Amino acid sequence: MAQKKIGEQTVKFDNPPSIIGTATIVGPKEGEGPLKDYFDLVLQDDLWGEESWEKCETKLQQEAIKMALKNAQLIESKVEYLFAGDLLNQITASSYSARQFDIPFFGLYGACSTMSESLSLGAMILDGGYAENVVCATSSHFSTAERQYRFPLEHGNQRPLTSQWTVTGAGASVLSSYGMGPYITHVTTGKVIDPGIKDANNMGPAMAPAAADVIVAHFNDTGFTPEDYDLIITGDLASIGKSIAEELIAKEGYDISNIFSDCGIEIFDPKKQDTHAGGSGCGCSAVVFNGYIFKNLKKQSLKRVLLVSTGALLSPTSVQQGESIPGIAHAVSISTIKE
Repeated sequence: MAQKKIGEQTVKFDNPPSIIGTATIVGPKEGEGPLKDYFDLVLQDDLWGEESWEKCETKLQQEAIKMALKNAQLIESKVEYLFAGDLLNQITASSYSARQFDIPFFGLYGACSTMSESLSLGAMILDGGYAENVVCATSSHFSTAERQYRFPLEHGNQRPLTSQWTVTGAGASVLSSYGMGPYITHVTTGKVIDPGIKDANNMGPAMAPAAADVIVAHFNDTGFTPEDYDLIITGDLASIGKSIAEELIAKEGYDISNIFSDCGIEIFDPKKQDTHAGGSGCGCSAVVFNGYIFKNLKKQSLKRVLLVSTGALLSPTSVQQGESIPGIAHAVSISTIKE
């Protein structure tokens, strides 16, 4: 019998893990956005001294992990597991980053839901008594994602207004069985939902049903209502997907409009930065959560947050074969107090 499971999809932790340190590194465009003051490091260029964008992304994640450990005042030898993933083929950015550390590694692929997926699994490992300290990380890079999923940058193709701008950035969280919070108290694992959308330049609507489904499941499982949260924030639905998710959730009887936002909306200024529908990528929710949200939780200007990173589970192969784009989302409840 599952002792810690409540409802259909949610785990409630007996010993909620504490987030004892985070770090964020972002590219130049992200550093010009509304959240620039919340990031630990803003790059001056998107190669960061490397020979390729792919190598830069590996460096982004590797350095974010190092910085998070430093901010947590924890040495590498005290970390029992590393949970990380990214968008590159076979999560190469994470694997090449992990080879720099002497830490047992779980490589994850949840597309842009990977930040909340890693936090979910890391918290389960800690609450289960299998470790005392873990690191959860992910990254993305505009240039690596564009040439993998869409077109070479040299092509100069016109981006439709439904498209999103992949965030160049990496975020890392250090979770521990010890610490003064904020704490991960519940995780609600999402289901793969496919609304049938095939346009790789319209990913917000492809992910919106999965986000709505897991948020409603979280409320149904836990008994929480929107009034219990200061902020519910999805990963990268951006402006189009957010409005669809909000409508779907309202149809299930929950009005989250007063507390609902999206990392892809928060990270860029759409009027000044020409990002069309907003931001996306594994790094989107990673840097917004580990920067803006974490720092506001530490200040207690936010006391309970539901992070719902969202992922579009497409690949270049599936797109070329005319497949639709399934969506996934995972919800992580973070509170300044143990519950």
